[in-house]
Amino acid sequence: MTETNLLQGPIHAVHAELGATFAPFGGWEMPVSYAGTVAEHRAVRTTVGLFDVSHLGKATVRGPGAAAFVNSALTNDLTRIRPGKAQYTLCCTPEGGVIDDLIAYYVSDDEIFLVPNAANTAAVVAELRKTAPEGVAVAAEHRDYAVFAVQGPRSAEVLTALGLPTDLEYMAYADAEWDGRPVRVCRTGYTGEHGYELLPRWDDAEPLFRALVEQVRAAEGQVAGLGARDTLRTEMGYPLHGHELSLEISPVQARCGWAIGWKKPDFWGKAALEQEKSAGPRRILLGIKALDRGVLRQGQKVSHAGVPVGETTSGTFSPTLELGIALALFDTSAGIEPGTEVEVDVRGRLLRCEVVRPPFVQPSTK
Repeated sequence: MTETNLLQGPIHAVHAELGATFAPFGGWEMPVSYAGTVAEHRAVRTTVGLFDVSHLGKATVRGPGAAAFVNSALTNDLTRIRPGKAQYTLCCTPEGGVIDDLIAYYVSDDEIFLVPNAANTAAVVAELRKTAPEGVAVAAEHRDYAVFAVQGPRSAEVLTALGLPTDLEYMAYADAEWDGRPVRVCRTGYTGEHGYELLPRWDDAEPLFRALVEQVRAAEGQVAGLGARDTLRTEMGYPLHGHELSLEISPVQARCGWAIGWKKPDFWGKAALEQEKSAGPRRILLGIKALDRGVLRQGQKVSHAGVPVGETTSGTFSPTLELGIALALFDTSAGIEPGTEVEVDVRGRLLRCEVVRPPFVQPSTK
């Protein structure tokens, strides 16, 4: 898809009205920032921020035994949760590569609602359709629902003002109504802060978003864009598909083994991932914190005592710590541990950094 043929979300005009700057992401034209990434980031950490992430995919698996089928395909163990809960999981290849990471909403034994990443929705749906048993249908519903994220210490205050439920366990959801319109409210997020994700119908998105903007501003918060979403998730060490997870980067390498139901009879990629776990991965994900001033970005070479030891997968300026941070894949044969000083090649200049274990900032999600 060319940049002149980008998809737009249901409230694109509202973002333009709010003064957003836009950029392409996953085939969509996305708001990057409004008041500036640093200000929006700090609002999420201190008060509340509002994101429109309607580009995220949506799909439903319905039919007798839908939950059991999804559980046999995706990595995490759906039997650990119940209807009304959501779960982070991965869709892998037989070789252990990651087609996508996604959230699975357990609606019932016969219905699972999935939220994949925008660019990978078609691939996830296609893989599920290939092996779905008779009577189980996999439907892409990308433009049926919008997704808004309300994140930060005052997020519950915002939802309460709109009469929406907030007393939810982490990764639990409730189907509610706002102004007579259905909306699913889930206690999830991608920022490390206490927060919620709201899924209204696509055609109901604008009035709800405008109401959220009003309440977020009343709570001294800000509308936030893709820039702040990236700096917030990087501070938490949360993976982004195409950076920390990919067809070439396995969940074992990315330290996402906690999202794998190792005791399940089967899931896509189980044999390959078990073998990699047993043998030990050839590379492992860790964090890097700059000791000197410099900009860390994806694709920068990391060395130790003059020897190449890894490469950055994501990098940014941390508004919370006020220094450069990055995630990087390190060769396990190099024996790099947290606390080790390394050098990162920043446009030909070696930047002194310290290896750390993420998160860079302590989360308050739970």
